[in-house]
Amino acid sequence: MKKRLDLRISTTFRSLKYYNFRLYFIGQSISLIGTWMQRVTVPWVVYRLTGSSLLLGVSGFASQLPTFLFAPFAGTVVDRVNRYKLLFITQSIAMAQALALYSLYVTHHISVPLIIFLNTILGTVNAFDMPARQSLLVYLVEGKEDLNNAIALNSSMVNLARLVGPSIAGIIISTKGEATCFLINAISYLFVIVCLILMKLNLPEPKRTSQHIIEDLKEGISYIRQNSTLSHVIVLLAIVSLIGMPYTVLLPVYA
Repeated sequence: MKKRLDLRISTTFRSLKYYNFRLYFIGQSISLIGTWMQRVTVPWVVYRLTGSSLLLGVSGFASQLPTFLFAPFAGTVVDRVNRYKLLFITQSIAMAQALALYSLYVTHHISVPLIIFLNTILGTVNAFDMPARQSLLVYLVEGKEDLNNAIALNSSMVNLARLVGPSIAGIIISTKGEATCFLINAISYLFVIVCLILMKLNLPEPKRTSQHIIEDLKEGISYIRQNSTLSHVIVLLAIVSLIGMPYTVLLPVYA
């Protein structure tokens, strides 16, 4: 029985045997917890400053609109640049954004317009950061037979951070204040950056093409239309994002 259990555990976490993926997993696990802490904290600060559910929605909209606008083009951009360098840049900007929130808060210069501005910056960064992370994952696992396991572990880590981050944020907001959450998030990005520096990657050269980005986008849309399974998944995700996700933004109204 014990041998069978050990076998299952080793099978479940087998992709962690790869050095680069192990670094990625550790860095992202810490960083995503910090990210979700900030996602809970920002709406709380906005509502505490204004008491307005409308401005709460505007703040959330500001963080999502750039992602909505730029995400369709981000994938083609990622194919044309060095994913590793792009991820390093996006993580550094995200850390600077968290530090800006912390600095504004502790110096009592925090305001809703500044929060909306910083949310817009983060939303733009996320539009390119997410496809960069997802596409880099393929090169972190040397054995392609373990790629599905790496993707599954990555998804589990993302969902676990979504549970743990807000829980920790609630405790810290009530005991230490909102500024501490911003600072923790900024520090958490350091783990990703350090892990990226420690990686030993052999990435292929970025895609060299004279084809316009719009043409690449059209090809992607055409492929999605032809693949009914992929189309259904995207529609389902869109519905969940539209109906289910806003609860995190409006949570302070009902807290």
